[in-house]
Amino acid sequence: MTPEPLDDFASHVLDVVDSIPPGRVMSYGDIAEYLAEGGGPRQVGRVLASYGGAVAWWRVIHADGTPAPGHDSVALRHYLAEGTPLRSARPPVRVDMRRARWTCRLTPRDTLGEGPRNVGSVCWNR
Repeated sequence: MTPEPLDDFASHVLDVVDSIPPGRVMSYGDIAEYLAEGGGPRQVGRVLASYGGAVAWWRVIHADGTPAPGHDSVALRHYLAEGTPLRSARPPVRVDMRRARWTCRLTPRDTLGEGPRNVGSVCWNR
């Protein structure tokens, strides 16, 4: 079964995930809040479950710092390779959100309804 074509929300989610630099993370809720276009954390998770194989999915985690269920060992390999700050490398794997969280803010173009553009240039480490 082939996934449905990307809608604007899914495309924007993947753009934001692409903007997260190595060693940094955003929570599902962080992405939903940044986009503010009708999708919550669960919808962000649904996009990544359907289309996330083409992006650095391990950089999107739960607000408590844990990766998607069942992906601990693969995510941990990426975290160690990228130098992502960790609270625990043992199950349950947990990223140090205080040190690793990447934050985005809206730019004037985004508020005109054109969606995220050059998202990496408007993001910073908290």
